[in-house]
Amino acid sequence: MPKPKPAALPAAAPRRSRVLIADDNEPNRELLEVYLADVDCEMATAVDGRDTLDKVASFQPDVILLDVMMPKLSGFEVCQRLKGDPATSPIMILMVTALGELGDIERAVEAGTDDFLSKPVNKVELVKRVENMLKLRHVSDELERLRSYISSMDDDLPPRS
Repeated sequence: MPKPKPAALPAAAPRRSRVLIADDNEPNRELLEVYLADVDCEMATAVDGRDTLDKVASFQPDVILLDVMMPKLSGFEVCQRLKGDPATSPIMILMVTALGELGDIERAVEAGTDDFLSKPVNKVELVKRVENMLKLRHVSDELERLRSYISSMDDDLPPRS
């Protein structure tokens, strides 16, 4: 009896990359937007910690540039909440901060950040890190899609005797 052919791997729905810039300081948000103007992505901004969580739910970013010192919820708290939720944990978080003490870096890592940059931000470094994080996010999404496909193929196979 011929073996059934597995269903074709469904094509991933193309979606433009999304970057959320979360900073309570308007000139900082504007500067980061200008720096990322040549990166092929949609951008949105958030003005405090609570706004960041709201924008994550509605905008569904791939990468967040997250300021640490923000009102309502700090960047540390936002990062910890996002990384603690399976629905948002895959979002890549780049903490951008004026804090430079070793303890601050350790706290950012404990909160779950994927990377961090110190202010003032170097444009070339920012662009390269964001581009790399977007690539990594899309590779991770593709890997998860392939895992789901393989799992569905296993479900279609008859039990072994």
